[in-house]
Amino acid sequence: MHRVVGTVSRRLRDGGTVIGVDFTSAPSRRKPLTVAVGRWRDTTPRPSYELDEIRLLTSLDDFDRFLAEPRRWVGGFDLPFGQPRSLIEHEGWPTEWPEFVRFYCDQPRASLRDVFRRWCDARPAGDKFAWRKTDRPAGSSPAMRWANPPVAWMMHAGIGRMLAAGLSFPAHRHDPCGGGKVALEAYPGFTARMVCRRSYKSDTVAKQTADRRTHRQTILRALVNATAGLDIALVISPTWRRRLVADGRGDLLDAVICGLQAAHAAALPRYGLPCRCDPLEGWIAGVPGDA
Repeated sequence: MHRVVGTVSRRLRDGGTVIGVDFTSAPSRRKPLTVAVGRWRDTTPRPSYELDEIRLLTSLDDFDRFLAEPRRWVGGFDLPFGQPRSLIEHEGWPTEWPEFVRFYCDQPRASLRDVFRRWCDARPAGDKFAWRKTDRPAGSSPAMRWANPPVAWMMHAGIGRMLAAGLSFPAHRHDPCGGGKVALEAYPGFTARMVCRRSYKSDTVAKQTADRRTHRQTILRALVNATAGLDIALVISPTWRRRLVADGRGDLLDAVICGLQAAHAAALPRYGLPCRCDPLEGWIAGVPGDA
């Protein structure tokens, strides 16, 4: 088993790169995979995350090429890194995380869908899904959900590529690259709901309303003022501020939140992971546990 990623001082230095990735399982020009790229700054009274650029990746091959770029970074990725232990053990799947990832990503989606449906069909209404320990406190969808939203397919499309790229995964105690590129699971909805419990985005143009725009403004203001539950402030240019507010799908804002969650977690001991974090299931950055 690989050693855990190193000390806080080694993770982030002033000016160190932090990325946030709003992932989609089928990126295209219409719905690209969105990557916020910024720098961690050792400012007072609290650290800050200074947004430099947002990159739009229109294919999974573009994602592979991005992961292969030589720069060091800490990143927050909005996709599940694991599945519930209860489901994995019930199905007799591998219980060592790297082997499980390879197994899971090698399975046809139709086969996985059959497994998920059998699990749900055997259980009563209101308790259909298996849950990871991190999902309920995060308020995220169960990692096995295959529709609305299809987070199981996001994992299927992304995590194997990330593992093959040699990233470090602190929540899974996997560090083949000595902490050069550190991947943390992120979930922007957790931070957004700290500020606003109302919907702030929609992929449907007709639902990209003035109210949702106002909610994005409210969330963005809290990120800048460091009042969104993260011990880090967003530094953003007026141009990027306008673009984040104008993006009715919320992809730009979500990518920035993922970066902020990664920067917040990277400055904490053990990345803020609970002491009893299950390395098979993992944990979502910034979500309180028993740490």
